[in-house]
Amino acid sequence: MTDEDLTHDAFLGGLLHLWQPRKGYRAGVDPVLLAATIPAVSGQRVLELGCGVGAAILCLGARVQGLSLTGIEREEIYATLAARNGEGALEVVQADIAALPLTLRQRQFDHVLANPPYWLREASIAAGDPMREAALGEETPLALWVETAAKRLAPKGLLHIIHRAERLPDILAALPHDMGGIEVLPIAARQGRAAERVIVRARKSGRADFRLHAPLILHRGDVHVDGDQYTQAIRDALRTGAALGF
Repeated sequence: MTDEDLTHDAFLGGLLHLWQPRKGYRAGVDPVLLAATIPAVSGQRVLELGCGVGAAILCLGARVQGLSLTGIEREEIYATLAARNGEGALEVVQADIAALPLTLRQRQFDHVLANPPYWLREASIAAGDPMREAALGEETPLALWVETAAKRLAPKGLLHIIHRAERLPDILAALPHDMGGIEVLPIAARQGRAAERVIVRARKSGRADFRLHAPLILHRGDVHVDGDQYTQAIRDALRTGAALGF
């Protein structure tokens, strides 16, 4: 793949630029929102499962300086682009999360994040582009994503995962017994709409009560109109890299 097959796209209002395939899966809003909700601090170790071109973990690294960043990516093209985008600040391991190398299985992290493929293909149509399908169609079971993330956490470390709202029961059921302090942030397109996405956070050896937060609203107004309708908090997260606390 040559540079003619790629685009060099601005994220966080130009704080970050990412090389992405012109065709195939391209990072959107979800990984940026996921990164904005992670309460990392300088010096911590962060792992992303299925990092793609590095959108989520590099957005986090742009907001919080001094993090140790590691991404796992199965597809060679995306792993190569993630390493290029990271410019030496992101360690990229090309591997399947179902068969992590021993060197990774011996390490622990303060934060593990994931934006797994959203679609069960027995109930949806596969994407025509193989790289896009690898990112969108669930091949590795969602439960394995959750279990793998939990295993890589250090004591008191935090798991962060974004997914479709209807898969929330599956995520909660997959959390190992030593994961507690579970928090769920629903994400709705507009006020009064049902949540379409959720961000789930859980702590290794956490003991806090379960918390269901008020929905994060993406857009102002009741109906779509042309132009930027993002709410102020979402605009700040997308355009300036601001945190989204919950």
